[in-house]
Amino acid sequence: MALAQRGNRPIALRPPRSAYLHIPFCHRRCFYCDFPVVPLGDRASAEPGAPGSRSMEVYLEQIKGEIRRAPGGPPLSTVYIGGGTPSLLSVEQIAGLLAELASHYGLSEGAEVSLELDPASFDQDRLFGYLQAGVNRVSLGGQSFDDAVLERLGRRHRRADLLEAAQWLQSAERCGSLRSWSLDLIQSLPGAQLEQWTAQLEQAIALSPPHLSIYDLILEPGTVFERREARGELALPEDDLSADLMELTARSLAAAGYGHYEISNYAKPGHASRHNRVYWSGAGWWGFGMGATAAPWGQRQARPRTREGYAHWLQQDHDLPPAPMPFDERVMVGLRRREGVALVALASACGVSSRELAELEQRWQGFVERGLLLQEGTRWRLSDPEGLALSNAVLRELLEWCSQRAEDCQSSP
Repeated sequence: MALAQRGNRPIALRPPRSAYLHIPFCHRRCFYCDFPVVPLGDRASAEPGAPGSRSMEVYLEQIKGEIRRAPGGPPLSTVYIGGGTPSLLSVEQIAGLLAELASHYGLSEGAEVSLELDPASFDQDRLFGYLQAGVNRVSLGGQSFDDAVLERLGRRHRRADLLEAAQWLQSAERCGSLRSWSLDLIQSLPGAQLEQWTAQLEQAIALSPPHLSIYDLILEPGTVFERREARGELALPEDDLSADLMELTARSLAAAGYGHYEISNYAKPGHASRHNRVYWSGAGWWGFGMGATAAPWGQRQARPRTREGYAHWLQQDHDLPPAPMPFDERVMVGLRRREGVALVALASACGVSSRELAELEQRWQGFVERGLLLQEGTRWRLSDPEGLALSNAVLRELLEWCSQRAEDCQSSP
């Protein structure tokens, strides 16, 4: 257990029990993607001698070395291997990463071990190999069931690939080798309409994934979509339509038995992602790999987003002093959750005065009056679906309050 200082008061910080591993390799970069990835081409494979195989081998040795040099901690209860396209790695390579974590930290009994899969990058034999290696939860990056939409997104897979992959996951779930799986879709795409999105949701519900992640399209700087939007080539939905799409999602999935436990995540009972909840609860996690963010004590530390930068970073010392997550970040991630935040207790723990807290609550009164933000005793949460759909407006007020608070602190003697 580490000790951090808040004012004159030491705070005990527990080492995390979660780890994220970033695998940056993919066949191609999707048009909306700004993640730290390394496109290798459509023929890339982990097979010895195949395009990209040597790059993967070198990188895996680097990330294993980072794990070996990391501080120790208790056995891990959640592991998430994301990317990129982790399913470009062989079964043996995934098993090697899990073995490295198990050697350094240990894996607790019943640990949730998640792996992102791209529908066009694996077959049924490889899926069952991953499961035998220790993976027990899968996140399937479907994004859409419409071939034309997938092509416009720059995706490599097509509807048939997605449906076949879902069938393999269903089979693994039925035989008990897969504990849970999630399907990712993107709403608010260019040209989106309520009827088309209704059809997408119906197809997703028909597959009965235990978990669904429904993301809004965000135009990130430097992406193909951002450049196209600047040229007036993307017909993005207006804010009102985006809110209607999110409300339709929440209503349809609730009727199908999914709980809305976080802004973008829905799950059947017992299938909420434990790893996701670590992020949104403000708890810490280890992070390994190019572009990965770690927050072992709450305070975030990001690795460089390029292979060259990451290789150089690994040669340096990076002792991150114990420091809890700041109040504003704790509130921002907490409001993403269905249960919201216990604001008074959190403010007290983070050294926020009652006067400062009253100022923040006053900023939020307009959202309370509109029914977007609910105050239930000392706990605050966004209403579902209206408040969650307009969460950015609430969070902007929080950021403005934080900025004003920082200015006041700098000007005070």
